[in-house]
Amino acid sequence: MRVTKFLTATAIGGLISAVPAYAQDLQEEEVFDDNVIIVTATKREQTLQEIPVAVTVTSAEDIAKAQIRDLNDLQTIAPTFRVNQQRSSADTNFIIRGFGNGANNAGIEPSVGVFIDGVYRSRSAAQIGDLPNLQRVEVLRGPQSTLFGKNASAGVISIVTQKPQFDFGGSAELGYGNYNAIIAKASVTGPISNNIAFSLSGNINKRDGYARDLNLNSDVNERNRYGFRGQLLIEPSDDLSVRLIADYDHIDEDCCVAGNLINGPTGAIVNALAGGIGIDAENPFSYDVYTNIPSENRIKNYGGSAQIDYDLGAIGLTSITAYRGVDSFNNQDSDFTGADLISQNINETEIRTFTQELRVASDFEGPINFLLGGYYFNENIDIANDIEFGDDFRAYGNALIDDATGGALNFNTLEGALGGSDFAAGLAASPAVYANRFFASGTGYDEAYTFKNEAFSFFGTVDFEITDGLVLTGGLNYTNDSKKFSNNILATEAFAAIDFDAPQYAAFREQLLLGAGVDAGTAAFLSVNPNYDQTMGVGPDRILSNPLGNCEANSGPRGLCDLQFQPPLVNLPNSVENGRTKDNKLTYTARLAYEVAPSLNVYASYATGFKASSINLSRDSRPFAADATALGAAGLLQPNQTFGSRFAGPENATVYEVGIKGQWDVAAFNLTLFTQSIKGFQSNVFNGTGFELANAGKQTTKGIEFDGNVTPIDGLKFSVAMVYLDPVYDSFVNSINGDISGTTPSTIPALSTTLGVDYDIVLSDVLGLNLRADYHYESKVNLFDDNPADPTAINFTREVNALNASATMSYNENMKFTIWGRNLTGADYLTTAFPAVGQEGSFSGYPNQPRTYGVSARYKF
Repeated sequence: MRVTKFLTATAIGGLISAVPAYAQDLQEEEVFDDNVIIVTATKREQTLQEIPVAVTVTSAEDIAKAQIRDLNDLQTIAPTFRVNQQRSSADTNFIIRGFGNGANNAGIEPSVGVFIDGVYRSRSAAQIGDLPNLQRVEVLRGPQSTLFGKNASAGVISIVTQKPQFDFGGSAELGYGNYNAIIAKASVTGPISNNIAFSLSGNINKRDGYARDLNLNSDVNERNRYGFRGQLLIEPSDDLSVRLIADYDHIDEDCCVAGNLINGPTGAIVNALAGGIGIDAENPFSYDVYTNIPSENRIKNYGGSAQIDYDLGAIGLTSITAYRGVDSFNNQDSDFTGADLISQNINETEIRTFTQELRVASDFEGPINFLLGGYYFNENIDIANDIEFGDDFRAYGNALIDDATGGALNFNTLEGALGGSDFAAGLAASPAVYANRFFASGTGYDEAYTFKNEAFSFFGTVDFEITDGLVLTGGLNYTNDSKKFSNNILATEAFAAIDFDAPQYAAFREQLLLGAGVDAGTAAFLSVNPNYDQTMGVGPDRILSNPLGNCEANSGPRGLCDLQFQPPLVNLPNSVENGRTKDNKLTYTARLAYEVAPSLNVYASYATGFKASSINLSRDSRPFAADATALGAAGLLQPNQTFGSRFAGPENATVYEVGIKGQWDVAAFNLTLFTQSIKGFQSNVFNGTGFELANAGKQTTKGIEFDGNVTPIDGLKFSVAMVYLDPVYDSFVNSINGDISGTTPSTIPALSTTLGVDYDIVLSDVLGLNLRADYHYESKVNLFDDNPADPTAINFTREVNALNASATMSYNENMKFTIWGRNLTGADYLTTAFPAVGQEGSFSGYPNQPRTYGVSARYKF
């Protein structure tokens, strides 16, 4: 039986709407009619085929059959949707139609909005728990800002759970799988009185790690999660409904393993410091790694909401109030080797979010209906981070300096020479001022960040039925968004604070250059003209021999300046930078839909989207170059000052879309053609020492989406979902690789498809068998953006071929036994690749989850 959900035209919301595209406030009365499920309590019925919205709906039944545990699994049956798991359990990036960001930095809001029971989950740490007692999951494709607000410029994921029922019932499920996976779920619902119903549910998800840390002799990438959820449904009358929800989720697991992709020139040094083997070189799918500390991920995610619906007949009133909290702690050996280079990288984040939505919607018999509303959003984030060098980094740095200077220098020599220069210039009380301080164990950055976001919006939509079957829809949303942020970063490592261009080091620079083969006249000139362009009159061969490297640009050969990883930073707010952003935007939608026949509908639409400024809440935050002069005049610039960004400006999205939807007794399909663009796409790319946050000028994707199914005989259904994407950077001048305008963005496969078969077999009056399989394919794609300046630059590719299957035996529809498997093909692919931390020429990456399988039993009463 084909599952179809329904949407009412009034069930849409504001700034960050508390209502999904399928009516969030629907009663869960469902009438089964051969090919559809009809939701009737809103007094307005529309099938998925009639709705002029590009949306993928996955039912609770399909999720149970496929053993989908979280949103990461969902991408295998919704190919337009993709998930990238990053460095920790709290860092997950959701992508729709190739657009999406937001992981690795709490100041970067997502481009894909996630809602659970109408409540916006603002950061990935609040989104990645196990899926609760589900009714359905909806993926709305393309900008949804007119309906959902400021952080839906790429799309929306809406998760709808079951409401409490006035009939007593419940379910219990227990499963076991490889890697000692244990899955347990239970729920119960029923009446407390004639007008009050309750539901309680809980879940446990545990699994041993499928990777092995050979240095710590422990498993990695485990699962250890549990959660509880309670609800009350109060209906004092037929016109008034109050739904109260409280939930708590807890995660405490060792995640996420990163394998070595390329073992660069530093690999031999790492292995020596680790006592022989510190890297499983260029073998990421062995799932064997070497680190010095377990990767800790502890997340508490909790909150509550109250939804009040009041039916006045032709007018309906809705209020949704929510408060949510996220407390996360993670620690990681960020060099991903057995050498103790980074001893710890601790992050503690607290997020507190309050939302309030009010709306009024009409339900007139005439040709015009409307919705008006307002929305308020308030969020506070506090972050403490501590990254420290380990016991081996000084020796590691010495080895690099030895290589750069031909054995002429080490840290002991440098500490004496530079300390002596400071003492001679009267800048230090002793020549031993730097003794044993360069890359001392336990030094690094001590960081603190605050973030406050307040936003409000007003929104409205109007549906006008021009003639029978022809409906024109228009919508507006005005959003005002204000952010206030600060950072306070203390740099405790002494070497990174050395300004090699300082006058007291002139003799040192000259001697160092002479030792590297530069003639005395040139060395003397450079010692007093440190900013002189060395390409003029010196020659590139002399530049490459410069052991200082390029101090001003913090790049160049592996010289002394290139080892100044953690220099002092300019904190803010300060007299030049106020640490504030303020954005406002009017977004809109225009759509025309026509019912050609009862089984065939077409539509055309134009919509705009908006995502407010994102803030760089990390040690990679740097002043804008435009503020350099003012910061210098204020005396705020630091030694080895570099520039970058404090924040990325807003994203502005547009989409042109045409679609056709058809449904018949034995077949159904949806076809969408679109052109979607985002101006100012917020790019956040890791460069080996930190993340660079910047706005792309413009990124455009043209695409085709198709999903359909056919039922040739009763019980047998074949399905296909296909997405073809043709993306391009129309303009991206300031990328990490320079100007990459005109190139193809990385990580976006041209073709993604899922082929499925579902067969229900009636064995007897009480026994049934369901056989299900889906094959997911993603075409080969580069994981790094192109580098026009270096066509031979290293890149990695990903291609996905994964098979999932299940068989379920049912008894009286109350008892079900399932055997299942995911990634049965044993496909190996990388989810993400990145330059290894502080290891020039080496690269790391996150491998996908290997083959998993198991059994489960479910009882429903």
